[in-house]
Amino acid sequence: MSRFLVALWALALAAQTDEVRNPRTSPADVAQGEKTFRSHCSPCHGFKGDGGRGPNLANGVFYHGSSDADLLRNISDGIAGTEMPGLFYSPDRVWQVVAYLRSLNAASRPASAEGAAQGMALFKSKGCVNCHRIAGEGGRMGPDLSEIGKTRSVEHLRQAIVDPNADVRQRYWFISATDASGKAVEGYLMNEDTYTVQFLDMGQRLQSLPKAGLRGYKVDKASKMPSFRDKLTGGEVTQLAGYLSTLRPAGGAR
Repeated sequence: MSRFLVALWALALAAQTDEVRNPRTSPADVAQGEKTFRSHCSPCHGFKGDGGRGPNLANGVFYHGSSDADLLRNISDGIAGTEMPGLFYSPDRVWQVVAYLRSLNAASRPASAEGAAQGMALFKSKGCVNCHRIAGEGGRMGPDLSEIGKTRSVEHLRQAIVDPNADVRQRYWFISATDASGKAVEGYLMNEDTYTVQFLDMGQRLQSLPKAGLRGYKVDKASKMPSFRDKLTGGEVTQLAGYLSTLRPAGGAR
């Protein structure tokens, strides 16, 4: 092998082994990254990066690459096949966002194996499984929690357990109606247009109800999930939220 080819091979090997590091990690960079994040990223990822329409970014688990270089690329270019758009700023400003995310990740602490096991036992014993599904098992009246740890922080999950009314999505608004024959019907709102309302009834069947001739119709935007504020101790809430935070798709890496 010629010296030229040996040199090229050595350069290629060095490029593979030398990880790109964020050059903008000062406290001032983190503060500016927080401002950029909250103005441009928080509508999807939450004001504190703890998830919403987009994934939770505060726990340090990323599904499209977890290195600094991966985060720079994903934020700058967006992620194909998802709703994630590119952020058309200079690399320095995007590096500041990465620094802010890392500051959130440093404050995140995953649940211990023992705490997660205790939380899973609480999930079953307290009846959560009757309304929520995990990995195909459980009820359908509440949200599927199989990957909830991807999109919700531990803090958000704690709030949902003790104060379910804090964030009720339209999919879980509850309708009560009386049809033209006088029959009472109720269920979870799925869709509504000028002429009909579609809902999931209490038998978990999809129904469509004509609005014409309805004797009564009401939409309740409060959560049907009971608060566990007085049903669980503070430690049990922590264990349950910690368990839920571990429910993520395979392949995530810190």
